Order: sequence, then C-alpha cells, then structure tokens
Amino acid sequence: MKKSFQLIALIAIALLGSCSGGKEQKTAEKVEEKPRVKLAAVSARPVDQIQEYTATVEAEVKNNIAPASPVRIDQIFVEVGDRVSKGQKLVLMDAANLKQMKLQLENKRLEFKRADELYKVGGTSKSEWDALKMALDVQETAYKNLMENTTLLSPVNGVVTARNYDNGDMYSGGSPVLVVEQITPVKLLINVSETYFTKVKKGAPVSIKLDVYGDEEFTGKISLVYPTIDAATRTFPVEIKLENRDQRVRPGMFARATLNFGTADHVVVPDLAIVKQAGSGDRYVYVYDNGKVTYNKVELGRRMGAEYELISGVPDNSQVVIAGQARLINGAEVEVEK
Repeated sequence: MKKSFQLIALIAIALLGSCSGGKEQKTAEKVEEKPRVKLAAVSARPVDQIQEYTATVEAEVKNNIAPASPVRIDQIFVEVGDRVSKGQKLVLMDAANLKQMKLQLENKRLEFKRADELYKVGGTSKSEWDALKMALDVQETAYKNLMENTTLLSPVNGVVTARNYDNGDMYSGGSPVLVVEQITPVKLLINVSETYFTKVKKGAPVSIKLDVYGDEEFTGKISLVYPTIDAATRTFPVEIKLENRDQRVRPGMFARATLNFGTADHVVVPDLAIVKQAGSGDRYVYVYDNGKVTYNKVELGRRMGAEYELISGVPDNSQVVIAGQARLINGAEVEVEK
C-alpha cells in the first residue's frame, strides 16, 4: 500500500513538471516573437516649393471724405456702391462761411490794388506794399482751403463704400461723410517665413483664389517686399497687387495666395509612415536598418496626395515602416513582411 502511494506521488510530480515546462517554453516563444512590419523604400526627388498664404483683400487706396472742421452738410450727391471718377463732386457743405470769406478776399484785392498803384508812383513804402501783399496771399490761401472743404471732390477713381451722414446733418468731426476706395487694382498683404527671404522677388507672379469664386484662379504680382524681418514671428510682409480690371474682386474678400519658390530635393514618404506623438504636435517616422528600427523626428513639408515631403529627419534612400508601428519602440528588432 505504501509503495502505491509513492508511485502515485512520483507520477503527479512528473506531470506537474511537464506542464510547467510547457508554459515556460510558450512564454519564451512569446518573448522572442518580433513585431512584424511593412516597409517602403523612399528617396529624395525634386519637389515644388509651393506655399499657400491667407489674406483679406484690401483697396489700393482708401480715402475718407470729410471737411477739415465741423460744418452742416448741404447735399450729398452719391450713394454707397456708386462708382466715382477723380475730381467728381461728392458733397456740398454749407457755403455761408465761403460767401463771407469771398467778400473779405475781394476787399483785400481792392486794398492791395490801390496800394500797388500808390507804390508805383512812390506814394507808399516797400514795407507797406509787402505787408499788404502777404495779407492778400494769406487770404487767398484761406479762401482756397475753405472752398476745397465746402465742395468735396473724389481724389481717385473708385467706389463709394460708406456713407455716414444725410443731407442737413451737422458734420461733427467723427466718422467721415463718405469713404471712397480705389479697387482697380486691389492688394493683399501676407507674412512670409524668413526662410524664403532671398527667394521672394518683386514682380513674381502669384496665383490667387477667393472663397467666393471657388476654384477660379486670378493672377497677381508681388508689388512690394518689406526689407526687415519681424523678430517675434520670424516673418516679413509681402504685398501682392491684383489688377482687378473687371472689379469682381472687392475689399474684405477672403483670399488664398500661392507662391512658388522653385524646387528642392527632399525625401518623400507615404503618409502611412507618419506617426504623431501623443500629447504633442511632433511627427515621427520609423526608419528600418539591419533588422532594427529607429524613431526619427521629422519636419513635414507639403502634403502631395498620399505622400508627404520631409524637410528633415529621414536620410535619402531609406526604408521606412508603413504598417505595424503600434508595437514598435526605438531600437526594436522587427520582422519584415514580404
């Protein structure tokens, strides 16, 4: 009986040892299993250096139409939306002061005329003649200024974009009576990265799209390149001019301007290779080499369909992981799917 118990115990120990050995073997197999990945070969190629900028359309010139001092408005001759020509009469202010000054000017002219005749025959001194001549010049200048501030003319060819008063109102010196904007041409102001400072040239063509006109393209030109860099933003302003002869483009429209800075040889990778690091805006790519992967931080350029241009981060003629990134860590050994 005792021998039977010993035999049963030995069999149980043997079975337990067998089961334990199997688990250890499976665990070892799991530890040794390598992540499986798919690769794509990538290389550098010429890539158009195209950058898109957003801007709001501005008038080439914006004029506030108003007199120099408070005065009652007699008549406004135009409405918002009217097209006006340079020199066209827009507003007539109350002319009472102008009439009074005109009488004063006529008196000054008569006074100077008499003094001038006396001076010619030696009846008055040169200093008196000079004083009267200066007084007349001052009066004529004042009358001219008042006349310009009584009949308000358009300084440009443009469109009336605002009217803030009605006939009979008292102009108080706040908002202008009218606003006239020159919209042939119009302009856009964009801020360009200092990286492209040496590549932006005055007169270079610019492709412009406006949200209101969908995919229709307009062509503008760089009209002004500001000579200094903003130290805070590391950008510099660039002004783009659009001829706008048909006046379809109006101030305030939202525009997208595309500049082409030529080509540059950059590595291009499938978008599947790009990995976003959680909690940050950084982008990474796993690069394969000799059975292992490295976790490379990259700087993205343009997106081109299903590919990304890389400014930096991946060497030319590399192999990058495009599937299986979830199980990877930096330096991990991997198995490549065929």
